[in-house]
Amino acid sequence: MTTVTLSTEAIQAVVQDYFAATRSMDGEAWVATFAPDGVCYDPASPPLHGHTALRGFFQQITGLFDRVGLQEEFMSIQGNEVAVKWIGRGVSKNGREVTFAGIDIFEINDQGKIQVVKGYWDPVAMMAAL
Repeated sequence: MTTVTLSTEAIQAVVQDYFAATRSMDGEAWVATFAPDGVCYDPASPPLHGHTALRGFFQQITGLFDRVGLQEEFMSIQGNEVAVKWIGRGVSKNGREVTFAGIDIFEINDQGKIQVVKGYWDPVAMMAAL
């Protein structure tokens, strides 16, 4: 199988769309950044395979907040892989403000969709802050 290396701009755009969807708390826009068989490895859940599982995860996380989102702080693109350092900020349903940080590693497929994302952050610390 031949792997197509997408332009830096195309890769950057899909990753920026992923993070923008978190800030707008738009689950459908977030899921749309993934391939239909995309996988998310996140320390807050077992591996998530496909749009249905991803949608449920997004709803579960955003359901804890009145407002939440992730902002990219640093992005490094190497071929179709991207490492992003991000900061998360939110206000919980009970009015508590929370800040948390992490790193996501993305693999972008030939169609410009997220095939795999691996998240590295501390969900226990975030939940304790809520």
